[in-house]
Amino acid sequence: MGCLIDKVAWVRLEGGKVLSTRSRGKDVFYLPGGKREDGESDLDTLVREIREELAVEILPGSAEPLGVWEAQAHGHRAGVTVRMSCYTADYQGTPAASSEIAEVVWLSYADRSRVAPVDQLIFDDLKGTGRLD
Repeated sequence: MGCLIDKVAWVRLEGGKVLSTRSRGKDVFYLPGGKREDGESDLDTLVREIREELAVEILPGSAEPLGVWEAQAHGHRAGVTVRMSCYTADYQGTPAASSEIAEVVWLSYADRSRVAPVDQLIFDDLKGTGRLD
């Protein structure tokens, strides 16, 4: 029996690039976001996680579901799946590394090999729809 990691992520596209983060001690980049706490909605999780990781405020009224992707969880044993519910949203502030985040970058499709497996699927879909250079 496999294990499922339920995450919510922010997909922020600007100029054909997507905002991505690397946590301290990690070797790959991830879309910003994280695991929900008990009783949190997707939007609650998104707002809290982005505030913690990037020190910006998601504008809740602008949040739109982008899709849900599943893949083998990076750095976990075989059979551990991550399910990522992704949203686009506008924000206030300037994204900056905060909390466990060591680096904030804007990535293009050429950087696909530098991101976690589930993010690679999202990169493929964003490229396919012409949103990621």
